Amino acid sequence: MLDLLSLEIPSVKIVRPARHGDDRGFFSETYNKRALHDCGIDIDFVQDNHAFSSEKGTIRGLHFQIPPFSQAKLVRVVRGSILDVAVDLRVGSPTFGRHVSAVISAKDWNQILVPIGFAHGLLTLEPDTEVLYKVSDYFSPEHDKGVLWNDPDLGIDWRIDEHTAMVSEKDRRQPRLKDLPGVFRYEGAEAP
Repeated sequence: MLDLLSLEIPSVKIVRPARHGDDRGFFSETYNKRALHDCGIDIDFVQDNHAFSSEKGTIRGLHFQIPPFSQAKLVRVVRGSILDVAVDLRVGSPTFGRHVSAVISAKDWNQILVPIGFAHGLLTLEPDTEVLYKVSDYFSPEHDKGVLWNDPDLGIDWRIDEHTAMVSEKDRRQPRLKDLPGVFRYEGAEAP
């Protein structure tokens, strides 16, 4: 069993799997393709990724892959917590250029589903944070793209001073949204 909650951009969702605990600890089915399908999410995940950040204040993103290697992501935290951000890159979408964010944490046992057509990024809110995420296509360096994490046109409140954020050189050099070609198209109504 799992709970599903749509964010302000409805195709981005918070997923909360059931967690059963007792005095020994807990058990949780963190991914179940059938349960997601029963909730209307039919994504075939093909790769698992694991990111570790030793420092609080680490920014990763905003990343995406372009077709034909576009990726949906299902992100969860197994230690620590993150501010997770998804930016709508779908040309023609009523929410194009807008973003949603949510705190994803090991304590809250929640996940975020970021569909194809969104740039994805995160900020670690605690030291020694570990993030696991599933992707719906394989990594392709030639198709790996990004948006500048602090693009002023996006207006993302990262909850950190940009001068103290730990950001890779690659992410500091990403283009602004207005300089990106439109590679994703809006397909109509948002998923419920």
